[in-house]
Amino acid sequence: MSKLALYLRLVRADKPIGILLLLWPTLWALWMAAGGKPDPLYIVIFVVGTALMRSAGCAINDYADRDFDLHVKRTAERPLTSGRIRAWEAVAIAAALSVISFLLILPLNALTKELSVVAVIVAGTYPYFKRFFAIPQAYLGIAFGFGIPMAFAAVQGEVPAVAWWLLVANIFWAVAYDTEYAMVDRDDDLKIGIKTSAITFGRYDVAAVMLCYAAALGIDLVCGWLLGLRWWFVGGIAVAAAMAIYHYFLIRDRDRMRCFAAFRHNNWLGAAVFAGVALDYALG
Repeated sequence: MSKLALYLRLVRADKPIGILLLLWPTLWALWMAAGGKPDPLYIVIFVVGTALMRSAGCAINDYADRDFDLHVKRTAERPLTSGRIRAWEAVAIAAALSVISFLLILPLNALTKELSVVAVIVAGTYPYFKRFFAIPQAYLGIAFGFGIPMAFAAVQGEVPAVAWWLLVANIFWAVAYDTEYAMVDRDDDLKIGIKTSAITFGRYDVAAVMLCYAAALGIDLVCGWLLGLRWWFVGGIAVAAAMAIYHYFLIRDRDRMRCFAAFRHNNWLGAAVFAGVALDYALG
């Protein structure tokens, strides 16, 4: 494979689900912060910035996990783990993408820039939380949801309480979908000593996933209602809740491929919530 192809694999360009799981909550926040009429420039900045930062996160994650990934069947052939690229290349790519992301937000206010520094720190330290934190997926939820306070900061010049509650909702959502993902690798993770929510929850993993979905969607519903969103938004939440129930039937037997399918399906759950937000502002 060419170097470019290996670099694209390193940043998961062939697997956009990670970008989408960051993007949906960021778009919810942009629409909510702007009352349904976000500046097109802000949309471009946040969409491109989200894609770049997710890619940078993948590179630094593979750098941090390069020795662990050797022992996991699903990750053993990743470009860095398999030795087809070097560790310094992954770090250089992560740094370059982070710098480009920061250049993107230069037109935005100082508060947004300050929050972006926090976002980079959280994203960069997440891989190491798996060494000691029992539910690293909660920390991942902060990393994946930090576009929420940044969007409110960019549009409103402040981060109101509702934005932080939306971030809390995103943490619950991330624990739900990433536990589904962790259920795929649970046997390998137990062997190598990585901590995940799937291991921590044990035989209560399915129940924990469903409770996290309920908490995430419940908080989202209250936040939207407080912001004046009504029945189209409620409809979007209802569709998302139906999808979460569908996930129960996918994961209840803990079959690896069905758990992975549930994880990937969260893209549509996030899209349903966004559709509810956008339609309520457009038609409500």
